[in-house]
Amino acid sequence: MSGFLWKLNRLRTMGQAEVLYRLRHAAQALWEGYGLGLAKPDKPDGLYGKAWLEALPSDFDVAAYRKAAERVLTGRFDIFALKNTALGFPPDWNRDPVTSTASPLVFGKTLNYRDENIVGNIKYLWEPNRHLELVSLAQAFRLSSQKKYAEGVRMLLETWFEQCPYPLGVNWTSSLEHAVRIVNWSFTWYLLGAQQSNILQGEAGASFKRHWLDSVYQHLHFIHGHLSKYSSANNHLLGEYMGLFIGSVTWPLWKESEKWKALSKKGFEEEVLKQNYSDGVNKEQGIWYHHEVADMMLLCGLVGKANGIEFSSAYWERLEGMFDYIASIMDVNGNVPMFGDSDDAVMVRFSQEDDFNVYRSLLATGAVLFNRAKFKRKAIKFDDKSRWLLGEKGEEVFCLLDTSNETDEHHLSFPEGGYYILGKKLNLENEIRCVVDAGPLGYLSIAAHGHADALSIILAVAGNEILIDPGTYAYHTKKEWRGYFKGTSAHNTIEVDGLDQSVSGGNFLWLNHANTQCHQFTSSELKDYFKGSHDGYMRLKDPVSHSREISLEKNTNNLSVIDQIGCMSEHMIAMHWHFSEYCHVQFLQDHTVQIVNGSVSIIMTVDKQLEAQLISGQVSPPLGWTSRSFDYKTPIQTLRLSGKISGNSSFKTHFKITI
Repeated sequence: MSGFLWKLNRLRTMGQAEVLYRLRHAAQALWEGYGLGLAKPDKPDGLYGKAWLEALPSDFDVAAYRKAAERVLTGRFDIFALKNTALGFPPDWNRDPVTSTASPLVFGKTLNYRDENIVGNIKYLWEPNRHLELVSLAQAFRLSSQKKYAEGVRMLLETWFEQCPYPLGVNWTSSLEHAVRIVNWSFTWYLLGAQQSNILQGEAGASFKRHWLDSVYQHLHFIHGHLSKYSSANNHLLGEYMGLFIGSVTWPLWKESEKWKALSKKGFEEEVLKQNYSDGVNKEQGIWYHHEVADMMLLCGLVGKANGIEFSSAYWERLEGMFDYIASIMDVNGNVPMFGDSDDAVMVRFSQEDDFNVYRSLLATGAVLFNRAKFKRKAIKFDDKSRWLLGEKGEEVFCLLDTSNETDEHHLSFPEGGYYILGKKLNLENEIRCVVDAGPLGYLSIAAHGHADALSIILAVAGNEILIDPGTYAYHTKKEWRGYFKGTSAHNTIEVDGLDQSVSGGNFLWLNHANTQCHQFTSSELKDYFKGSHDGYMRLKDPVSHSREISLEKNTNNLSVIDQIGCMSEHMIAMHWHFSEYCHVQFLQDHTVQIVNGSVSIIMTVDKQLEAQLISGQVSPPLGWTSRSFDYKTPIQTLRLSGKISGNSSFKTHFKITI
C-alpha cells in the first residue's frame, strides 16, 4: 500500500484528539528541522545508578560468549534470515544489508522509513542499530577480562556517533529504536564496569565518555519528546517508557533526569496495567509481543528495585499472570502457539545457549521471583539469561523449588484474553492439548499485530505439534505474504467468499474487527467442551454467522469440531487445517486423512459435503506454509476443504487420537 493510501486509511481510525496530537507533533518536527527545541546536553553531573545486580555472576560457558564476541569483532552478525552475514567491523550503520540501500543523512523525523526506495528493508537496517552485539562484547569482557572486547564496544559506539549524528538519518526517526538501544547501552555500561571501566579512563577515555553521555542525553530527550501516544500506543509506547526509565535511572546526570524518571515509571506502570488483561493475556493478541512486554516489565522491575524504586503489587501480579498464561498454553515439550505477529526481537540478548527458549527462560526467572514450582516445571532448567538477571542466589532459589508434589494447577481459561484449553493429562508425557483462540483481533482501533484467526485451534499431542498457527514471516515488505500470514486462510478456521474475517487496511492496520465470543466452556474428568462464535462475516450483503463447538472425549481420545454457518443465500466457504512441518499427512480415503508425528497417529475424518485437497508450498495464492522465524518460511501440508453452500449449513470434523 502506498504511503498516501496508508495515511488515508489511518485517518479513518483517528479521533479528534489524535488528529490534534499529530498536527502538534508535525509542527514540532518542522521547528526541530530548523534547529529549534533540539537536545542541548549540559555537562553530566551526579551519582550514577546501580547495576541490576550487586554481584554479577560468573558461572557460564565462557567459550560460547567469547565465540559470539569474536564473530562481532570479525564483522559478522545474525540479522533475521541473514545468518553470520558480513557487515564489517565497524558496519555501515545507515545501510540496509538486504538491498544495500544507504539511507540519506537528512533530518530524521521527516524521513519516511516506510519507503523501501529510500531506506531499503527497514527491519534489517534497524536491527544491528539496536546494539545487542555490544552486550555480547561486554559479556565476553566480563567473563574473560580480554581488553579487546571492551575496545570493540568503544569502536562500535564511536563509529555510530560519527555515522549517525543527532538528529540526522534513519536512526533518528523512531523512539522505540532509541529506547531499545539505550537499554542495551545500559547493560553494556554495567558489564564493562560502569564509570570505572578502563575504556573511560585517561584523556581519550574521558573524551569518549563525554560523547557517549551526550548521546545518552540526546536519546532520552528524543524519546521524551516523541512518545507514541496514539496509533503505536501499544508495545511501542511501553518500550519507549522502558528506555526512558532505564536510561534515566542508569545515568541520572542532568536537570531533566528526575522528571524523565518519574514520568516514565508512572507511564510504564499505567500502560502495563492498561495493555495486559487481568487474566494475564497481552491485549495485542500476539504471543511474541506478550513475551516482549513481559521482558520489558522484568527489566524495568529489576533495575528499579536495585535503585530503590519499587513498582506496585498490581504491577508484579500482572507480570505473574503473564507468566501463568505462557505456562498454560505451553505444551509438555515447550512449544507455544505462534498467535499473532512476531518479529523475533528481544530487548537484550543475554544468552548464547544453543537451546535458548524465550518462553522457558521467562518461566525460569518467574519461578524465582514468584516462588512458583509450576513455572520451574515448565522451564526445566535455570538458563543463562535468568542467571545473568538473578545471579547465583537466584539459581539457588530455583534449585530449592520442589516440583514433586505439584498442586499449583494451570489455568484452562483466559476469558478476557479469549483463550481456552481443552486437554487430557496436561503436563504429562502423553498429554493432549488443544488451545482455542476466541480472543479479540488485537489492541486499539488498528489492532496492528493481530491476525484474522477467530475460532482457530492449535493441537499438540505428547509434545508433538499437530495443528499449528503458521506464524508471521513478513512485516513491511512482501505485501502478498504479509497479507497471507495474518489472514484467515493461514489459520485453522473457516474463510467465507475468499475474504478475511476482519478487513485489512495495510500491513499494521485493520479497518473492521471480527468480534469473537465464548458462549460456553466446561472441563470435567470425562469431557472438555467449548462453544463460540464470531461476527466477522456479518458485514456481507448477505450476513454470514460462524459458530464452532469443540469437544474432547477423554476416555476415547476423540476430538470433534462442529462448525455452524448461518446465512440466507449462496457463499463459498473454505476450511483450512495446517499441520506441523514434522507431520506426515496422507489421504486414506477421499475424506479420511492420517496424520503421524513421532509416536502420535491421528485419523481425521472430514465432512463429505466439501472437496478435500492437501496443499503444500503453494505460491499463488499462498497456502501451505509456516514461518518459525522472521523472514523465513517452510512448506507444510495444509488440508483445504472447500465448496458452495446455500443457506444454513453444518460441518463436522473428527480426530481419533492414538498415542
